[in-house]
Amino acid sequence: MDTNRQRYGRRQAPGRKGLLVFLRPGWIMMLLIIIAFSYIAFTFLAPWQLGKDDAIVHRNNQIDAAFRTDPVPATEVFGAQGEITPDEEWRRVTLQGRYLTEDEVLLRMRPVDSSPAFHALTPFRLDSGETFLVNRGFTVPIDGNIPDMTAAPAGEVTIHGHARLNEIAPTSAPMEDQGYRQVYGIHTQQISEVVGVPLAQDYVQLSAGEPGELNAIPVPKLDRGSHLSYGFQWIAFGIMAPLGLGYFIWAELRERRRVRDESQELIDAPLDAPSEPATRRERYGDARPDHYERFAKRERDRF
Repeated sequence: MDTNRQRYGRRQAPGRKGLLVFLRPGWIMMLLIIIAFSYIAFTFLAPWQLGKDDAIVHRNNQIDAAFRTDPVPATEVFGAQGEITPDEEWRRVTLQGRYLTEDEVLLRMRPVDSSPAFHALTPFRLDSGETFLVNRGFTVPIDGNIPDMTAAPAGEVTIHGHARLNEIAPTSAPMEDQGYRQVYGIHTQQISEVVGVPLAQDYVQLSAGEPGELNAIPVPKLDRGSHLSYGFQWIAFGIMAPLGLGYFIWAELRERRRVRDESQELIDAPLDAPSEPATRRERYGDARPDHYERFAKRERDRF
């Protein structure tokens, strides 16, 4: 009995072999996208979140250390130009002198606890002659208007606060509204030009309960947040993406191997192999009634 193999020789099922099946635009594009995603996840997204976590941990440690240390005179923390190092931020300092109330400016709409607020920025001149900018706290606007800002006390006072780093220069220029000079950021050089008073490079944030306080700005909570878990998630995504591609490649190869084996079995099957005659039910199922079977059953029932 002849078979396909005897008649035509060994024939292989059609199709590409091995990894050559993946040299198609769709697979190549998927590979490039996954490589780019993993690269960004490892080199940008994960370090970005982990870096934010490190910064928060460092800030929390500084705040915790500041409250464990007694305040010291501001001149012991601030340098010759009134500057501090990043490691000295949040140190508690003492200032003795008087407020320059006539040179006060407002910081416009700086949120506090997610609510818009105006901050009072008042120069404070030490007895030794240096002048520091002091953030006396905030007040909430009333119907969009600036509320009455309680003036700082006149005369000699001693205050305590936290040493803070200067902010970058805001893109918006200072303005005057409702009788107040206003700025969009705590940039001491810009404020110095507005009020005409030389100021130290960095500034002081007034502590709660001190003379001149409006509403004290809350110290950041020592909460680490979710940045660490986000960083680990991006690392996991960067690993899972290539693994997912590897799984799809394995599944595709397995499916192609199964189809190839089934096709090869059909090629190798005998051409003249006898087969059982199919009944009408096997051929058509129940889609058509089998009248011959009914007649045969009727004849059997008669006998």
